[in-house]
Amino acid sequence: MGSLSIWHWLIVLVIVALVFGTKKIGNMGADLGKAVKGFKDGVKGEEDKPASTTAAQSATPSQVADKGTIDVEAKEKNRF
Repeated sequence: MGSLSIWHWLIVLVIVALVFGTKKIGNMGADLGKAVKGFKDGVKGEEDKPASTTAAQSATPSQVADKGTIDVEAKEKNRF
């Protein structure tokens, strides 16, 4: 009685299919597959990324062109 047999799982599957509908379950499965694929691609991209970021970090700030960032140099003003 403690473990669930294959018949229990089949009954649960039928109830879930009746409640949500097969189309919605299929869409959820497709969305889950896309999410897993995106995660795997992201992990692959992270492995290649450190090599490219170290080159960008070794460059001086004036050599790095980023349209969203303004590079300025702060100077202290003496009042005397």
